[in-house]
Amino acid sequence: MATVEECRIALEQLSAKLGGADGDLGRAARLDRSLSCRITDLDTTFTGRLHDAALHDITTEPARDKAQIRLETSSDDLVALVNGDLNFASAWARGRVKLEASFKDLLTLRKLV
Repeated sequence: MATVEECRIALEQLSAKLGGADGDLGRAARLDRSLSCRITDLDTTFTGRLHDAALHDITTEPARDKAQIRLETSSDDLVALVNGDLNFASAWARGRVKLEASFKDLLTLRKLV
């Protein structure tokens, strides 16, 4: 099981990858949405903002409102996803990753996965 700090680092690495994206991927990464990532095995939820192709203000402080994009996964799966060791589509199909967002955001986010 990965630690809270390893998960925070994985989210920071994801942010860096989004910042370097171009084309359709880059446009998808430029959404301006609140985001939460619930780590099920650590009972921890990271919150932040997806803006200008990066994750900003990543914290474990409780959010006031429900995030517009909500991801739920285990600590090991988050780290594996960011490292490229786990394919998002297959993890989602097997229930290892859950993603909730508006229909429009889901259509945009599919370019990221």
